[in-house]
Amino acid sequence: MLKSKTFVKKTRSGGVMKIVREHYLRDDIWCGSEVCTECKQESTVLQRDACIESDLCCFPHYLIPDTNVVLHQIDVLEDPLIRNVVILQTVLQEVRHRSAPIYKRLKDILHEQEKHFYTFTNEHHRETFIEREPGESANDRNDRAIRVAVKWYSHHLEKGGSDGPKAVLITNDQGNKEKAEESDLLVYKCEEYIKSLIANPELVDRLALANDEKNDISSSKVLFPEHFPLSRIQVGIKSGTFLQGTFRASRDNYLEATVFVQGEGEDSTEVLLQGLQNLNRAIHQDVVAVQLLPREQWLAPSSVVLHDEREAKDEDATEEEEKEKAMKNIADDAARKPTGRVVGIIKRNWRPFCGMLNSSLIKESTRHLFTPADRRVPRIRIETRQASALASQRIMVAIDGWPRHSRYPNGHFVRSLGAAGDKETETEVLLLEHDVPHQDFSQAVLSFLPKMPWSITPEDMAVRQDLRALTVCSVDPPGCTDIDDALHCRTLENGNLEVGVHIADVSHFIRPGNALDLEASNRGTTVYLCGKRIDMVPELLSSNLCSLRSNVERLAFSCIWEMNNKADIVKTRFTKSVINSKASLTYAEAQLRIDDTTMNDDITNSLRGLNKLAKILKRQRIEKGALTLSSLEVRFHIDSETHDPIDLQTKELMETNSMVEEFMLLANISVAQKIYDEFSECALLRKHPAPPPSNYDILTKAAKSKGLAIHTDSAKALADSLDVAKVDGFPYFNTLLRILATRCMMQAVYFCSGMDSDFHHYGLASPIYTHFTSPIRRYSDIIVHRLLAVAIGADSTYPDLTDKHKQSALCNNLNYRHKMSQYAQRASVAFHTQLFFKSRGILNEEGFILFVRKNAIIVLIPKFGLEGTVFFDSKDKTGPKLVFDEEGPTLMVEQHTFKIFDKVKVTISLDDSNVQHQKIRMSLVDPVIPGVSVPVTEVEPPAKKPKLDC
Repeated sequence: MLKSKTFVKKTRSGGVMKIVREHYLRDDIWCGSEVCTECKQESTVLQRDACIESDLCCFPHYLIPDTNVVLHQIDVLEDPLIRNVVILQTVLQEVRHRSAPIYKRLKDILHEQEKHFYTFTNEHHRETFIEREPGESANDRNDRAIRVAVKWYSHHLEKGGSDGPKAVLITNDQGNKEKAEESDLLVYKCEEYIKSLIANPELVDRLALANDEKNDISSSKVLFPEHFPLSRIQVGIKSGTFLQGTFRASRDNYLEATVFVQGEGEDSTEVLLQGLQNLNRAIHQDVVAVQLLPREQWLAPSSVVLHDEREAKDEDATEEEEKEKAMKNIADDAARKPTGRVVGIIKRNWRPFCGMLNSSLIKESTRHLFTPADRRVPRIRIETRQASALASQRIMVAIDGWPRHSRYPNGHFVRSLGAAGDKETETEVLLLEHDVPHQDFSQAVLSFLPKMPWSITPEDMAVRQDLRALTVCSVDPPGCTDIDDALHCRTLENGNLEVGVHIADVSHFIRPGNALDLEASNRGTTVYLCGKRIDMVPELLSSNLCSLRSNVERLAFSCIWEMNNKADIVKTRFTKSVINSKASLTYAEAQLRIDDTTMNDDITNSLRGLNKLAKILKRQRIEKGALTLSSLEVRFHIDSETHDPIDLQTKELMETNSMVEEFMLLANISVAQKIYDEFSECALLRKHPAPPPSNYDILTKAAKSKGLAIHTDSAKALADSLDVAKVDGFPYFNTLLRILATRCMMQAVYFCSGMDSDFHHYGLASPIYTHFTSPIRRYSDIIVHRLLAVAIGADSTYPDLTDKHKQSALCNNLNYRHKMSQYAQRASVAFHTQLFFKSRGILNEEGFILFVRKNAIIVLIPKFGLEGTVFFDSKDKTGPKLVFDEEGPTLMVEQHTFKIFDKVKVTISLDDSNVQHQKIRMSLVDPVIPGVSVPVTEVEPPAKKPKLDC
């Protein structure tokens, strides 16, 4: 049966176009139930015995939720208890249009066989399709379509017998419920149905709170200004009265945030917000509308560190008002920033948050406060009847709303993650908090892996260069199993050198658009945590078939140069190849071979040739203005039995680290130029923007305090200044200055060449750059491999590869995934550092001041690569006299003045008084300031244990 709708539409050129939309209706769409005898279905989803113990429905039944129930109660629907649910096509389409994340979660549930969720295509069934009536809103038409489908199911199921399952409509819309009851349908509100289920308190906790006044868990006092409606916000943004931007809460001060406003091109503005009223219920990463305050009310960012750790009291705002006054800086006009207030929320960016429950002090209370692990997110009020069981657990909570009368947002319990402090639980938390995809690879993804046993075929050999006879070797960190790259160097007959960088040919195994490719594209990068690796591609590829292990034949993509002895490139060529690595070495093993004069085998001679050229290449780069910056990386020695850290030290870099780095950089630059020459509009490149001059303020002030000048006009000027910045008797000064310079840098980003004009990489002083050398662990490199393969005629192209808009969207995801993976790695290091200090008690160590704050100094301990804060004020007692000078910056504590790079001695210990926010506590030992510094603590040497490197 065919329904058609005809209408005319005016075109841009002024003509008239007739449009006919055809809608096919069918009789053969199955109901999906086992009890049905009418539908000629090949397979069924909904069970005959669809029973859940319930006070309301003591008979078998199928649930049919409306759109709003799916949108707001997805956590309930995901619970294993909820089975045999019909998702109508009307509902599925509405959810798809209104929330992409919830649509994805719903699709995942539909694919879980044990959940018995069935999609019924009611919009194409002859008996359930309805036309929209004159004057009827789209929403009312959809509600009616849902009721019609429920009625059809009720009658249809009755044909299988009176004792068969019944259809139950679940809706929270009172009007919809009343109309359903008038039609004699079984209908319940979501809350009353869930509360009717017997012995399932956890499911009740997962109910999202309705956002109406009677459900507010709050006081009667209005604490926040009202948010403007979207219509007024849009008018305000258009007229320039309001600005639209992304809300970024501060980790260090819960009363402060900034709103990042993207301007035209590269221009952007940051608007400062201070005080609860001006933050006005915005949550980190929300898209908000802000109104700028008059210029005379502009403020400078606060130097105070403030965490919200008080008891939850809505009415008592006096304490907060005092904090707000204390943090306001009396600053000159130059330090003031555009300051504003949030007037409305354009798009919420709520997600389930990990954290811990703070049980209410009121006995038998079901209302409790949840503290998120992320300090940028406010505490959340939830209702739960299992507070005592959850008290020591890490749990997930979702926000439902934030009324004007409530100091905190309201939310609901989602699920428990495990015991707080447990290594597995804490790893799960940091992966969830940093949005790292870490679920097992699905069967759909694994189905695209090559069948084992795998070997290189004659067809592969026919289209590749055979380089198996070359003395190729790899040099990597100890324990590395995902070996992306290998090198060779040999002397040619004309006296020049041939140097090859051979990269794993991952794009041979991952073909565009299949499930394996889409999964790798979403993950974007492999994430390396302490003692754990979250692979971007399945282990069969990452640690076996793609890994360039020694003494096995592997497919590679080779970049081969002919160079003279001055490292000038005479010729460059790229080829798909087959290699057989002769050795898989660690950096230390390669260094020993180079230094051992008694060794003169082919591998060692190849390494010496590479090392000699690498030194020349590095010198040439530095002469062009490349920066040599510094950041402390740590290595844990892990107990082989308990897998706890038993030692911690900074990583030592060798000549061989630099040798490999130089050739990887050269390969990346050579490939970048090649793919840009071939694909000027769609090359995937990487750039490092020059920092704005203001970023260098702290660096120039720090150097000035030691009587030195740092020039920041260009990367070359900065590099030269850093090279000569030395202080007699202070050998570590230059390293500290380079660590500080690293903090001034911008983030390097991926971009599409057709969407940008500035390609320059500031840190490398290179006009063009990309990533080609790590395709096992970076998806960007797979795309670059595909572009290069097309450029040399080794593979065919496909539409998305040459679509600059698709490439640009991909780059945005890669940049996000890369940034979150770095944050997750840092969080993992921080957690293992805490485990290390937990077993070591209190240590005394020397360190240097990196930053000076209004009420604290931030100290770097070089021995452990550790940063910590020494606070000089205390909630419990009267603190010392503090005088902060922002110009220095300096902090005078009593009679002693602290400056950046001052040497101090501190005690280091683990403060685990807050189970969730355990932190390294530092206290000042030297210089001795009466009433402030603490005595030196006696330290016991730890017992020696067997260890593994991490």
